Amino acid sequence: TDTNVYKIDVSSGESEPLTQVTGTLRLRALDDDQDTAVFSYSDFTTPTDLHVGTLSGDDRVQITDANPWVKAQRLLSDGEVVRWESTDGFEIEGVYFPPAVTPSGKFPLVLNIHGGPAGVIENGFRSDFQALTNQGYAILAPNFRGSTGGGDKLLRGLMGQVGDGEHDDLLTGIDHILETKDVDPDRLGVRGWSWGGVSTAYLITQTDRFKAASIGATVVNWAAETGPGFNFDLSLWYFGGTPWDNAQVWRQGSAITHVRNVTTPSILFHGADDQTSSPGQSLMFFTALRDIGKAPVRYIKFPRQGHGIDEPRLRRIYEMQEIKWLKQYIDGSEWDIPPFAAHEPD
Repeated sequence: TDTNVYKIDVSSGESEPLTQVTGTLRLRALDDDQDTAVFSYSDFTTPTDLHVGTLSGDDRVQITDANPWVKAQRLLSDGEVVRWESTDGFEIEGVYFPPAVTPSGKFPLVLNIHGGPAGVIENGFRSDFQALTNQGYAILAPNFRGSTGGGDKLLRGLMGQVGDGEHDDLLTGIDHILETKDVDPDRLGVRGWSWGGVSTAYLITQTDRFKAASIGATVVNWAAETGPGFNFDLSLWYFGGTPWDNAQVWRQGSAITHVRNVTTPSILFHGADDQTSSPGQSLMFFTALRDIGKAPVRYIKFPRQGHGIDEPRLRRIYEMQEIKWLKQYIDGSEWDIPPFAAHEPD
């Protein structure tokens, strides 16, 4: 989960670390001599700021303090790296965040599925995680097979196992947390964006363990995405072949094939200008769930947005509507979205 700066010899392929921090450190700029550098740094409870120092030393000095109010005015949940064994013996690592507020009795948990699938949950600040933990939710964020940062075996582990392999990793992670933390097994939610949205949509067709689902920028019909979106990932690495010469595998790996199984209340989000996963995919899943009528469903499409929600006002709408949905269907409570309040520096 830690991110550091490395030097790579391009002729030999050998690498050596230049930094060894706990957290997420990224190189942003170098001076002409390639000695003094600007870095960004964050960790689970520290919002990102800029630092300056020599590339080869440990003399970094923080030069910005962009969000001083966060630590002063918010309860922050610190991530804990946890590990468990999946069904086939594959060791999986993830990050567990306890509720930031003191719970009374067992507390609800939200499973966060990252994108990619070759993404990774890093030791970095996540405002969306802190917003959820401040509402009393714990979070489990696994680095399931297919994730980066854990070597080629982990990265290539999803090839030929889309759906079943990653979901074994996710559900065994839930079981591990239920065994080791004071989590209520009857108050589980799941959320994901991009590949996380793909995985969330498929997951709720295979299990009814979750009381609510938040699905962002999903693909539910892979054959229909051939051409418009990132179908080459599937052709080259994950499914193999094409929908016309490997039809059953592509169909089996699509959530729309199994949509009649869904009983989980689901809210879908998508950017109207998404060129990576087509917004019609979310509309397709919404339409199916609405017409089948076995579970509540809502779909919100954001104008002008691509594969992520970048405009701050629209980003806030997404996060607030997600929390409201989780509150309604995990906790059975109506949550009033708070008015926007600007935070002035002291």
